[in-house]
Amino acid sequence: MTPYLTLDVFTDTPFTGNPLAVIPDARALPEDALQKIAAEFNYSETTFVYPPQNAANTARVRIFTPTMEIPFAGHPTIGTAIALAQAGHGPEMTLELGVGPIRAHATPTEARFTTEVALEILAQPSPALVARALSLPESDIAAPPTMASVGLPFTLTELTSRAALSGATPDIEAFREGHAAHPSGLDFAQYAYVREGDTIHARMFAPLDNIPEDPATGSAAAALAAYLTAAEGPLTATIHQGDDMGRPSRIGVATTETSVTISGAAVPVMQGALAL
Repeated sequence: MTPYLTLDVFTDTPFTGNPLAVIPDARALPEDALQKIAAEFNYSETTFVYPPQNAANTARVRIFTPTMEIPFAGHPTIGTAIALAQAGHGPEMTLELGVGPIRAHATPTEARFTTEVALEILAQPSPALVARALSLPESDIAAPPTMASVGLPFTLTELTSRAALSGATPDIEAFREGHAAHPSGLDFAQYAYVREGDTIHARMFAPLDNIPEDPATGSAAAALAAYLTAAEGPLTATIHQGDDMGRPSRIGVATTETSVTISGAAVPVMQGALAL
């Protein structure tokens, strides 16, 4: 029997935020079971924790969506760091992820991590295609969409209004067309947003990866923060995500010219054991 726990991340209230499953000691699990376990939980991500490869670090963390292993994601990093703090680690820790070591600071209720992975601009999908993917008129697109990554690629699209953001709905055929034109680690994942001063409202859709909508996406928040910083300089903001799907989440972002710090809370919800 292998223990697991679940947390709701980027929130301090159970049954809001983004759920995460964490297997705190995955050493006994066979390799071919990891993807099946993630699919069984069917959360946007599940993490499997191992001893670090470098003894100076805290842990090695592997992250799986329901369909694939990914090198980096924000809410799994925050949630796993908090789970490790609840187990007695920290508060300073270094997690070994697929993008390399990530420095984190975690207490049993809150965490932050800093990534210095360089921003990559991968593509400029057409506004018409992105509008179709979001089931919106092209007039709701406020600026040219940009596919960008600091470890995981997202198409970042600023919309003209909060109402437009609330009205977005994924169109599967347009997502398939977008993935064919712009293949990436996630299948044409969309991160649409509206800015209101230091508050950013956002939604993330990745239906081809079995994530119809994500309540909180730290990796997309990091990509957006790095993208805005490259254009305008360092920023500090709070990203509101999940409101339109009834799971409100709050993601803190703060940047320098070369780094992005993501912060947030998490609350435990369930624990048990895998019957394997």
